[in-house]
Amino acid sequence: MIQFEQDIKHLACFLENFLIRNGANYQVAHFINLLLNLAILIALTIGANYLVKRFVIQAFKAFTDSTKTTFDDFLIQSKFPKYVGQIIPLLILYYLTPVVFVDYPSILGIFDKLFDIYVIILVIWICRSFLRSSKNYLNTLKQYNDKPIESYIQVIVILVWVVGLMFIFAEITGRTVESFAISLGAVSAVLLLIFKDTILGFVASIQIAVNDIVRIGDWITFEKYGADGNVTDINLATVRVQNWDNTFTTIPTYSLISESFQNWRGMLQSPGRRIKRAIYIKQNSVKFLNEEDLKNLENISLIQSYISKRQEEINKYNTEHHIDKSLPLNGRNQTNLGIFRKYIDSYLNEHSAIHKELYSIVRHQAPTDKGIPIEILCFSRDKRWENFEYITADIFDHIIAAIPYFDLKLFESPSGDDITKLVSVNTVKK
Repeated sequence: MIQFEQDIKHLACFLENFLIRNGANYQVAHFINLLLNLAILIALTIGANYLVKRFVIQAFKAFTDSTKTTFDDFLIQSKFPKYVGQIIPLLILYYLTPVVFVDYPSILGIFDKLFDIYVIILVIWICRSFLRSSKNYLNTLKQYNDKPIESYIQVIVILVWVVGLMFIFAEITGRTVESFAISLGAVSAVLLLIFKDTILGFVASIQIAVNDIVRIGDWITFEKYGADGNVTDINLATVRVQNWDNTFTTIPTYSLISESFQNWRGMLQSPGRRIKRAIYIKQNSVKFLNEEDLKNLENISLIQSYISKRQEEINKYNTEHHIDKSLPLNGRNQTNLGIFRKYIDSYLNEHSAIHKELYSIVRHQAPTDKGIPIEILCFSRDKRWENFEYITADIFDHIIAAIPYFDLKLFESPSGDDITKLVSVNTVKK
């Protein structure tokens, strides 16, 4: 190795010695020799860089095409071979530059610093490229594609840059890395303030992953930020949500653990999707049913057996207790609203789109100034949004259309036409 270095140094001075032997001035010969060596060094560096790109990187691409794993494909996308390939030209510079500038120690000193700084930056680029490839590869795996991998990768990249900057600072100032780290301790409060969002985001990412709060692909609703759609990305600072109108909303990652939001994952994983909606019945349309009313309602097949059986029980009770039925208020009676609720319940049980294993309830809620709320709570088998809306609309279309058959009236706030008709009637009466 020593003999090889001596041969290189001797070869580098060949032109200078030749010119001096032929009577050239030492300064001129030395300068021409320096220019030639510098040109050769640049040519070798550029040539090595070309060969690396032309053959080594292309060979790596050919190798990746022949393998089954996709990790090496992601290495190509992140320019990992390109960065690693720069090591060969750097080695040429490292060994030959001292030979070219052997008589210029000041230039060599500057070169050494610049070379070390570039090597540090190159190592950072290589690490960053490898980490990005790892992130993209992990996202293709089923067990990781819904995890906030990017948040962890970003933290590691930040740490790599911090360590790299520490070495660069030490190289420029001539101080040790330990002294630079001690200096960081003195300004830790300022650093904490600068990286507050990053630290909060990192902590939030860990809690989100450990507690399984949000996954990529989850449908979430966050009213404060106007977000209502699928989570497409979770990184160190923000969570990206694609809304149903195809717009995007970004949410601070820390907000997902510090504030309340709605995650629809449970609904999507459950066997059915909940339908919860109420209709409002006018209170003055509720009445007791006489025999003629009951006879008409018995024509409805879904509740025919119920009406007959229920009326038999009521008649038996009233007879046993000698109830005076000349007044309908006495004793027990069926109402049109009660039978209507039973009809809705029977209709839901017969509906093919309603999940029978999950609960189904028709609730009679407390009266309001808008009438009596009859709330329907059940679950559809189909959880897809468009089909869910169709099923819900189909059910309530039928229920609303059935209301008049029970001598009930649906509450509706007066419109402009209603007020106009009322005014017209009052005017005619006057």
